Amino acid sequence: MKVSREILRQAGRELERRRAQADRELRQHRAQAYAAVPALERLDRQIADAGIAVLRALEMDRESAADYLLLLGQQNQAAQEQRRQLLTGHRFPPEYLTERHTCAQCRDTGFVGGRRCACFTQLVRSLQYRELSMDAPLEKSAFALFRLDYYPGQAAPGRQSPRKLMETALAFCRQYAAEFSEFSPSLLLSGPTGLGKTHLSLAIAGEVIQRGYGVIYGSAQNLFRRLERERFARAGEGSGAAEESLLDCDLLILDDLGAEFMTSFTASVLYNIINTRLNRRKPVIINTNLTDAELEATYSQRIASRIMGNYIVLRLQGSDIRQIKRSE
Repeated sequence: MKVSREILRQAGRELERRRAQADRELRQHRAQAYAAVPALERLDRQIADAGIAVLRALEMDRESAADYLLLLGQQNQAAQEQRRQLLTGHRFPPEYLTERHTCAQCRDTGFVGGRRCACFTQLVRSLQYRELSMDAPLEKSAFALFRLDYYPGQAAPGRQSPRKLMETALAFCRQYAAEFSEFSPSLLLSGPTGLGKTHLSLAIAGEVIQRGYGVIYGSAQNLFRRLERERFARAGEGSGAAEESLLDCDLLILDDLGAEFMTSFTASVLYNIINTRLNRRKPVIINTNLTDAELEATYSQRIASRIMGNYIVLRLQGSDIRQIKRSE
């Protein structure tokens, strides 16, 4: 995974913040526990002295060190048990004086045995996704805030009303988010502007992120512009990081496809994203105002066929909600 220097700096700062938080919390716990139970401070000094003694024992000859280390281990175990009893006897949790890190494996250093810890890799990936998804207003787009009363309840003869269609689409998106996995199907949300495509896709994103998946959301225009800058910038550390993130994230949401300035580069990038993620069985949600015919005319038949042949299509109907909100 290619990573820019700035992302690595951000990851380093976050790990430093986590270590400082763990240290600050431990010092607060010690002050509270020592004030309530002075014997705890003496025990902690005894445990610390035992640790120093272990280091000294390693410098002794092997035969003498073995017996000494056994004795130190027994004394340390007894001190640890006495500390737990004192803590619980005074209504403190048994691990109250143990430093608690976000990652117990690397103790928030980012490395285990000289190799990057899995938590560091996940942190870097999250920072990359966040950087690419800076235009995602998740807090304003929850499922609970989606209003069906904006959609007409009247239906043309022999057809469902826009409200009924949107009720079905909302229920589908809720279930999609609740059952999401990295192998979920891709979706195409199509229909005229202002019908709630962005709201529904962001509501899915919010639920999926809460379940621990990596999501990238962005307008097609912004994401393609970012890729173009990256592609034609000078080669260096981090080059290709954005494109790799778009191809590898658990869920990619391309909003407002068709509003971007169309170039051969745009078409090539879109094809690569769609084709690569299909091959990797990684889901994409595409929102577009384009009809099927416009999609093919804009991007080519091979792109349109891959979308229409492999994506679940939700066609939204109704009036422009933005206009309705302005008149309220």
